[in-house]
Amino acid sequence: MNYVIPDIHNDNRRFRNLLKRIEFSRDDHIYLLGDLFDRCSYDPDPVGVYFSILEIEGQCTIVSGNHDRWLAEYIRDYYGTKERKRKKLPSYYYNSFDLIRDRLPEVDMLNLADWLLRLPLQHETEINGSRVLFAHAMTSDPNAAMDDIYYLMGDGTDDTFYVDGIEGYISFCGHASSSFFSRYGGTYLDEALKSIWRNDKENVYMMDCGCGYAGGRLACLCLDDMRRVYE
Repeated sequence: MNYVIPDIHNDNRRFRNLLKRIEFSRDDHIYLLGDLFDRCSYDPDPVGVYFSILEIEGQCTIVSGNHDRWLAEYIRDYYGTKERKRKKLPSYYYNSFDLIRDRLPEVDMLNLADWLLRLPLQHETEINGSRVLFAHAMTSDPNAAMDDIYYLMGDGTDDTFYVDGIEGYISFCGHASSSFFSRYGGTYLDEALKSIWRNDKENVYMMDCGCGYAGGRLACLCLDDMRRVYE
């Protein structure tokens, strides 16, 4: 089976619980939509998220999220600064850096940063005869590459993507709360404003259901039978 999971945001407990609930096996594959890290003030475990993903790395495809990029760049900046000058650096805005540094040595921190910076911005594949695109905020036609910020944060000047999608493809994204997209019509696949949203053309799925916030949920969608699981 092929599964899609959006923004985990440091919530390793929900992520592990989802893997158990879908009975993830060696025959399965997961697509992660980025924002693995930051937030989750109630039970943050960024190292747990990292190790959980490494356990299934051969069965997992990940696209980069804006928080992943920010964390990786901060790690590089921090360790690229002479130790006596690090106190002058601004603190990392979110909780991940300090939590990871408490548990991992410098070499592993830098390996994590390198791993994150190697993640693609978009992934294209074919599943059950459909051409599929995965990106954190927005996808693009594979023949018309956009700037990094488009995939990581979206295009604040043009929201036609949510209505029309990408011709010939089905797109899966996270980044913004699914509750935001009711203004574009479409359908909530389960609970209104609190579940995965799909546009009227059925070619764009916005999947971030607020994991990382106390009242949010982590969503999972099976691409083979459209089964949804929320944790």
